[in-house]
Amino acid sequence: MEKAIVSGIQQIGIGVADVAIAWKWYKEFFGTDVIVFDEQAPAEYMLPYTGGEPRARHAILALNLQGGGGFEIWQHKSITPRLAEFDILPGDYGIYACKIKCKNVLKTHKLYIDKHAEVTEIFQDSLGRDYFYVRDPFKNLFQVLEVKSATSWFREENKPTGGVYGAIVGTHDMTAAIRFYSQMLGYDKIYSDKEDVFEDFSKQGTPACRFRRVLLGHEKPRMGAFSRLLGPSEIELVQALDRPTSVHRIFENRMWGELGFIQICYDIRYMESLREMGSKLNYPFTVYSLTINSDFDMGDAAGHFAYNEDPSGTLIEYVETWKIPVLKKFGVYLNLKLFNTKKPLPDWLIACLRFVKK
Repeated sequence: MEKAIVSGIQQIGIGVADVAIAWKWYKEFFGTDVIVFDEQAPAEYMLPYTGGEPRARHAILALNLQGGGGFEIWQHKSITPRLAEFDILPGDYGIYACKIKCKNVLKTHKLYIDKHAEVTEIFQDSLGRDYFYVRDPFKNLFQVLEVKSATSWFREENKPTGGVYGAIVGTHDMTAAIRFYSQMLGYDKIYSDKEDVFEDFSKQGTPACRFRRVLLGHEKPRMGAFSRLLGPSEIELVQALDRPTSVHRIFENRMWGELGFIQICYDIRYMESLREMGSKLNYPFTVYSLTINSDFDMGDAAGHFAYNEDPSGTLIEYVETWKIPVLKKFGVYLNLKLFNTKKPLPDWLIACLRFVKK
């Protein structure tokens, strides 16, 4: 059996109260103008996370062709999605912030201020990179990080940012979390590991509190059809060491798909190999579409998917895509089963996705 391939972060799922408002904002601020699918249908396969019954939803998968992962913008339609019952703070278990890459933080920061976005001051991380935070209309937090590596960018479209570059994830057990992201997802390089009082976290509701922050990346380039588009990524793990307030699971007492960051989704190949590896490492799939149906079909895209959880319960999704639109107006779809699974698709072919921009 072929070894599983993790090609990069395909998307981060974001639960919102209004898909149309959210996508318009993400398009304006993060350049996610390529719509891979736009579908309204029941979420039938996520019963362990949706109260044991299918839930009507509207979902859009949007990408930025400058490079990076996209967003799965997700709105419950059969219930009114709820916010967390508490203020989400650094160290809470789950996805605290989504990382967005940009080429020039100073210019992007000024642009966002001119557009009246809710932004912080500019900070600098342990690697000397500039970044700031911005909140969307639903109060989701994004870290806009300066990334200059040429391999992180797919094509030039004169946008201030690329797409998703990673996430800041809270954990209760740093050792177990490092093991999970290294073994399951290939983040084999620790770029920094620090315990301190961090200025940015102090200004986000945790003054004078100490945290351990571990920045994970991968030394080897990713493989697979979309590896050039998705590019490299990083996971920043955060553990609260002396927070006086209770530390919560971000989706405590709520369902999958309610307001906030839902999951980190990876584009993969050889799902059965990944399932076997997860079982051996004690990270079993909690949802697996192949045990319910042979494929998912989102209308404009198709394949199959699975979920498991990191040691603190953060949902990780794996998608093996077989069909995407490239010239939708003319009924042209890309059948990925016809290509070498280990090699990136030709750049010109990926660039055809620009024809499904909105």
